[in-house]
Amino acid sequence: MAFRHDYMDRGLTPNLWKVAANGVKALSLMPVYPSKTFPNHTSIITGMYPENHGIIANTIYDPYFDETFKISDPVQVRNPRWYKGEAFWETAQRNGITAASFFWPGSEVTLDYRRPKYFKDYDHNYPYKPRVDGLIEWLSLPQKDRPRFLTIYFDATDSYGHRYGPNSDSVNHAISVLDGMAGYLMDKLKEINLLDSTNLIFVSDHGMTEVSSDKYVNLEEILGDEKVDYWNWSTFCLIQPEKGRVEAVYNKLKANEEHYKVYRKSEVPDFYRFSNNPFFSELIVITDLGWEAGDSKAQKGFISWKAKGNHGYEKDALDMHGYFVAMGPSFRKNYKTGTLRNIDIYPLLCEIFDIPVRNGIDGNGERIRFILKKY
Repeated sequence: MAFRHDYMDRGLTPNLWKVAANGVKALSLMPVYPSKTFPNHTSIITGMYPENHGIIANTIYDPYFDETFKISDPVQVRNPRWYKGEAFWETAQRNGITAASFFWPGSEVTLDYRRPKYFKDYDHNYPYKPRVDGLIEWLSLPQKDRPRFLTIYFDATDSYGHRYGPNSDSVNHAISVLDGMAGYLMDKLKEINLLDSTNLIFVSDHGMTEVSSDKYVNLEEILGDEKVDYWNWSTFCLIQPEKGRVEAVYNKLKANEEHYKVYRKSEVPDFYRFSNNPFFSELIVITDLGWEAGDSKAQKGFISWKAKGNHGYEKDALDMHGYFVAMGPSFRKNYKTGTLRNIDIYPLLCEIFDIPVRNGIDGNGERIRFILKKY
């Protein structure tokens, strides 16, 4: 979604401000690293860091099966073996709460007990109002069949942010469109007499920052004749050298360290939480905010993409922070708070539905439950 934390300050979101006035607004929503779409949607819905829930990037190479997960590949996106965490819809349905999803990463996996009872296969071009109408249809089902937990996804600020940059008129238009969808959803809930009894949470997976094609580090030129595999490239690179060449490659990258940092897998700083997974390569390159890195082929692709905005950078960079507003019977009213963490949303949902939190998550309900009315 890439709705940055400060987009509500542009005077374009009267409906979201209505939610804030009647509920809770956070200063920002901190993503996990990397601040990419699938890792963060999965962290929101599981309460886990990517190294633990398995979706460490939008593209993941599995050297053991020699398979690659890509968000553009529906077969792999629906393959449940990539998803190691338990999504909230799984937790909810184990506790007798029916769930539905009109788009969310992981909601269309091929194992029926791991997906919501009601779901839609992702269609990027599906019109926005019919998405909302789909939720309302589910909420209009007989009580015994009606879902109590539902998700919906819109891409506008992400798509326009990449193409035109976060400070463009096009992104402002996208902000207005999404605010209109928030208003439309509330109007439709009111029509079926559910608005006052429904908890609404509006969040984004990450923010967006300006980029340009000249801010690119060509690692292939730095490494010369070294033969390496790039398991991922962009705002970070997963680099697998040939056997016996790890230190040589590391030393070359370290000696030319400008606009990026290179780490051995075992030495990635703990605040990234980005090393404890079998799909990480021996070396990991993390770029500075606004910079990209990769080989020559990736550089050509980046230039032809003509992107003016991107995300995927470190979680503590404010440009990467998303937004959080919520209202409903469970939430405090007209309450403003500081930065929240997206991994704490899963335990918040468990608290709202009064069901046990799954063991082994990284989120902590103690950091977020204060926004609930009962406290």
